[in-house]
Amino acid sequence: MVKIPDGSRAFIVGRFQPFHYGHLKLIKQILKDNDSVIIGIGSAQYSHTLKDPFTAGERHIMISSSLESEGIYQFYLVPIEDVNSNPLWVAHVESLTPRFNKVYTNNPLVRRLFGEKGYDVHSMELMNRDSWSGTHIREKILNGENWKDDVPQPVWELIEEIDGVNRLIDLSKTDEDVI
Repeated sequence: MVKIPDGSRAFIVGRFQPFHYGHLKLIKQILKDNDSVIIGIGSAQYSHTLKDPFTAGERHIMISSSLESEGIYQFYLVPIEDVNSNPLWVAHVESLTPRFNKVYTNNPLVRRLFGEKGYDVHSMELMNRDSWSGTHIREKILNGENWKDDVPQPVWELIEEIDGVNRLIDLSKTDEDVI
């Protein structure tokens, strides 16, 4: 296990498309047991797709604004681009982040990759997955349903600022002929 001289520093990675209350609760839970948390903004190179509509910079603002509005400041945000090579991924993450000694994930591959490198890996309880999932929130946005109750106010304010609803609507259109 990696030694952190100044206490316990955790790592969590996600796409955060968008950052929602489930993510916020997980970060709060992680900080109960750790001095700080590194939040990896995964698939940072992707944006303007239905699966990944927001840029890494937009997600950075969503996360930092949401955490700071809750009085949370013991975090580091690191954009992490995909390397598409599982054997290299942990080293890639390590090259981009401050040192950490705990990893929080429910992804079986991420759990295995970090576990094989000797990290203390923890699973987390997923909360309110019917509403608090990026996929469900993006679907609600596209369907004109109430999605703002699922994300912190700084997130929906940013989505409004960048015209994110219309971005998603435009991304859902196709120029293909309908059969």
